[in-house]
Amino acid sequence: MENRFVKPYGDTFNDGIVQLSFTLPSKDRFVAIEAAKVLLSKMGIKDVKIATVEQVLEGFFFFVVYGSVIHEIDLEQIRPIVPDYVKMSKEEVEEFAKKNINKKIVIVGATIGTDSHTVGLDSILNMKGFKGEKGLEAYKCFKVYNLGPQVLPAELVNKIKELEAEVVLVSQTITQKNMHLKNLTELVDLLDAEDLREKVILICGGSRIDHKLAKELGYDAGFGPNTTPSDVASFIIQSYVKKLKSEKEENR
Repeated sequence: MENRFVKPYGDTFNDGIVQLSFTLPSKDRFVAIEAAKVLLSKMGIKDVKIATVEQVLEGFFFFVVYGSVIHEIDLEQIRPIVPDYVKMSKEEVEEFAKKNINKKIVIVGATIGTDSHTVGLDSILNMKGFKGEKGLEAYKCFKVYNLGPQVLPAELVNKIKELEAEVVLVSQTITQKNMHLKNLTELVDLLDAEDLREKVILICGGSRIDHKLAKELGYDAGFGPNTTPSDVASFIIQSYVKKLKSEKEENR
């Protein structure tokens, strides 16, 4: 039976051992070390061991530390917010699409704003895929347009209209000063202004993206690190079919 109350695991079960890294501003190395200990104590970490402390710049010290947390987590109180879908294989997605739709779903993907990182986007869209799975370009039920990096939200909206996209997948890796929030919000606002938001399935992904954040920003789903193409494909096809059925019922 699963243990209800847990701590992080290090050497023995529930010993609470964690590893942290952080940088503190200080002109003096020894002041920085004592400040780090005080900080960790306030965080509920005891038996602190400083593995390394290095001056990375003048007035800044980088720490790697170990310690044991005093807090425990009640797993029965945890309610994760995750996308609503049943994970399918590529073959299952294609079979599901064959039974429920008679066309290819048009998908447009891009890295928006000034973000030039496409590794995450490409791992989901490109034929070669990720973790042994083929990307969405390899699916018979999808027509994929990968617009690549540094696509301004306004340009993406124009492409959505031009290609008559039904699914939009955007990636954000650069998060300094919350630029990802600005870019993602701007895209939703522009889609609303063009009366396109409800016409597309809107998905975002990235290193600091999760489903909770995505929903708060107005997206249908958010996928974080280690997402595989079949995760996104499963969500797309199931959401698309639900949307079709809902529209048919409304038109009766």
